[in-house]
Amino acid sequence: MTVGPVAFMVLAAVLFCIGLFGALSKKSAVAVLMCIELMTNAVNLNLIAVSRFVTPDSLAGQFTAAFIMVVAAAEIGLGLALVLALYHARRTVELDRLDRLKG
Repeated sequence: MTVGPVAFMVLAAVLFCIGLFGALSKKSAVAVLMCIELMTNAVNLNLIAVSRFVTPDSLAGQFTAAFIMVVAAAEIGLGLALVLALYHARRTVELDRLDRLKG
């Protein structure tokens, strides 16, 4: 039994929706960063699936997904640094309690 592109698209859509729901509903900054990473992985899954089934001879989707992984790793590193700085200043990582940033 082979798995078609629709199965990959559905899986990526489910992962993206779970990540979006988590990013919008979580209070912890670390959990929001993890949900954003889940959304990025769903996009990577879509890129690789489309590349595999539309242009199987080209590696453009795989290279783009690898580039996105590098950017996501840098984003998570920067995000965790910001979370640590906020924790150092406010002693909390809950996004609801960070009212200092409101204008």
